[in-house]
Amino acid sequence: MIKSMTAYSSIILNLKSHKVIIEIKCLNSKNLDLSCKIPSELKERNNSIRTLISKNLQRGKIDFILYYEKASNYNPTKINSAIVSDNINELKKIADGNTADLLKIAIQMPNAYNVVKDSPAIKEWGKIQKEIKKAITQADKYRINEGLEIQKDITNKIKNIKKLLIKVDKLKHRRIIKIKKKIKEDIVNLNLKIDNNRFEQELIYYLEKYDINEEIVRLNSHINFFTSVIKTKSPNGKKLGFISQEIGREINTIGSKSYDAGMQKIVVEMKDQLEKIKEQILNIL
Repeated sequence: MIKSMTAYSSIILNLKSHKVIIEIKCLNSKNLDLSCKIPSELKERNNSIRTLISKNLQRGKIDFILYYEKASNYNPTKINSAIVSDNINELKKIADGNTADLLKIAIQMPNAYNVVKDSPAIKEWGKIQKEIKKAITQADKYRINEGLEIQKDITNKIKNIKKLLIKVDKLKHRRIIKIKKKIKEDIVNLNLKIDNNRFEQELIYYLEKYDINEEIVRLNSHINFFTSVIKTKSPNGKKLGFISQEIGREINTIGSKSYDAGMQKIVVEMKDQLEKIKEQILNIL
């Protein structure tokens, strides 16, 4: 099973005083590149958030964003009753009027109101932490679902390479016969006297340079290994990348030894399938 490195998740937590928004955005990266944008009062929680994300999402360019929005019905301003009462008493000493009239003046005087600093990060951290974990789980599920689609695509392409390899294997003997025939025709056209026994020995030595049996065996082995690794649970993107490089080397060697138009055409198709696989591997965790 493979996972994509791209993902997105968003969680909204509605509290009494605030609405907490949590977002996680993941893109491709060779290593873990984690950015955390959080309110200043959460600075002491920064390391624990980073540890939680890196443990579960492991690799990629990850942007974690947490911010607040005040609830529409929340009013953080409170009347300072003691100050207002004192203001009314002082006003009574210098002016006549009923309490209601004096109250209108008193509440407009300095320090009549207190602004309550209410941070959900302090009071509701347990709830926020729980939602952060949900957002991480959501992002991981996104990766799994996208990974399944990538796995289907890669599996089909690696199967195509294997089918093309079977075609190469069928052509290898016919190709040797053609090369051997061409060399003999060239010798005849040159009207040279040759020792047939020596010629056959030299020909066998020469044709060994064009033998691709070892490359076919190794390529088939790499393909089987690739197919088994793609099914493993642990992060396998880097390992699949290494195996695809080995697959590419064997395909290139077969192409350089082919000396056959039909075989070279098949090799080009194999390279095309492999390049598409490599592009997809860049998206894998």
